[in-house]
Amino acid sequence: MTNNNIVQKLWNLCDVLRDDGINYSDYVTELVLLLFLKMVHEKTEAGLFNRHPLPEGCRWEDINDKDGITLLNDYKRILLSLSTGTDANGNKVHEDKLIQAIYADAQTRLREPRHLKQMIKSLDQIDWFNIEADGLGDLYEGLLEKNATETKSGAGQYFTPRALIDSIVRCVKPQAGEVIQDPAAGTAGFLIAADSYIKSETDDLFDLTEKEQNFQKNNAFVGIELVPGTRRLSLMNCLLHGIEGDSTDESEGVIHLGNALGDAGKSLKPADVILANPPFGTSKGGEASITRDDLTFETSNKQLAFLQHIYRNLKPGGRAAVVLPDNVLFEAGKGTDIRRDLMNKCNLHTILRLPTGIFYAAGVKTNVLFFSKGTAKKPKQEENCTTHTWVYDLRTNMPSFGKRTPFGESHLKPFEKVFGKKADGTSKRTEEEWSFTEESKENSPELLIEKNADNTRWKCFTRDYIRDTKGDSLDISWLKDKDSIDAADLPEPDVLAAEAMSELTEALRELDSLMTALGASDQAKVQKYLLAQSLGLAAEGTE
Repeated sequence: MTNNNIVQKLWNLCDVLRDDGINYSDYVTELVLLLFLKMVHEKTEAGLFNRHPLPEGCRWEDINDKDGITLLNDYKRILLSLSTGTDANGNKVHEDKLIQAIYADAQTRLREPRHLKQMIKSLDQIDWFNIEADGLGDLYEGLLEKNATETKSGAGQYFTPRALIDSIVRCVKPQAGEVIQDPAAGTAGFLIAADSYIKSETDDLFDLTEKEQNFQKNNAFVGIELVPGTRRLSLMNCLLHGIEGDSTDESEGVIHLGNALGDAGKSLKPADVILANPPFGTSKGGEASITRDDLTFETSNKQLAFLQHIYRNLKPGGRAAVVLPDNVLFEAGKGTDIRRDLMNKCNLHTILRLPTGIFYAAGVKTNVLFFSKGTAKKPKQEENCTTHTWVYDLRTNMPSFGKRTPFGESHLKPFEKVFGKKADGTSKRTEEEWSFTEESKENSPELLIEKNADNTRWKCFTRDYIRDTKGDSLDISWLKDKDSIDAADLPEPDVLAAEAMSELTEALRELDSLMTALGASDQAKVQKYLLAQSLGLAAEGTE
């Protein structure tokens, strides 16, 4: 059974939850509270934990052979104990702050013991033995992705497409020993991908010393998440991937609960690598309001505030990649100031213009900005760091992505190739990239197929051009959309105007006939008189 099959089987358990009256928005939260117990059990059986993360009496084997009201009551007891560290009588059960953070305020809404039993039985019937031990974390992430694609609202706001995350990580190339941060962690997708990349480069960390391995497990990754329920998912995700967080501050874990645009973000230590997809929207007060007093440019735009945090919080020579909507690239006023400050303090070496339809919020146009603090030769340089910015247009003349046309790794490989092997964007680059133009010869003959500087997806723009010609806007495009109409091919203006007036006249005739048929001929006469008067056709005194 493949991981995709298992993910679908797990998702099908939501039918059981629905039968118990649980709301659609609570499916994943309810399911993962139980699923986490099972996955910890499987990873412990496989010898992947030095010690069982869960206290005795609060494990999978304490519920999987029970039935009826005893089962439901014991499950509620386990959730309470994991959440508070004590039992119903106030006796200490465990002191693991990370587990308490994961199960903070956890409670089941299941009312029927038979539904709980059905879920437990279904989980036990899955052939976990044939799943690679490290694949359990990937299976969990698959469930989160499934939720993001299926749920009508909510989930998609914190799930970035896996193919995009992996591509960004391959470009930025996080290294063992570096501190990697995500100030808008969601379900920890960027941190998990960075950890997986580092493990792939170090033989699953076996190439590292014991001290270096402990750093990777406990100190290499840090994130912030505002929403408690989402933070729960991210902490589970990290633990299943072998990332526990700072052992000296277990109450925080890898993902801190708080507002990155408030005190929680202000207290973050500088990082070597920052990867993020900040939430969309503006500051409207409440928990998510922008309360930082250490940002140079005051703004109500959350993405602009996040961008300031990211380039300010990088260590000299540090690298960042951040997903941002189009408006951040061209917003005037403080937006211009912030982009100018970014290009002054950092080397903004690459912009990836993403296609529409790859995020679950319909119609959102986004980009990835890649930059490093200072310059490659002088990491501590603080002025005039950007001299050239390369832009890859993966948006113009691309398909409309969605469920029927999924966006995947193959669409990002051409970009990764021209990005180059150097994580700071200093690989030798040339303006030659026609991968999708070549592909279009067979699939879409109407697309541009001639290889020239005008239709390459990869172009370089100088800092002088961005400042003098674009006014420090980063909304840079040059490809001609296949659906656009060349102004040179349009008829003369008087012909266009005549055609428009002819169509308008016919529309007015049809409206007049409709109003007459509806018995509103008097109103129609008044409107025709007013129209004639506005055109100078009505005689004075005419009624």
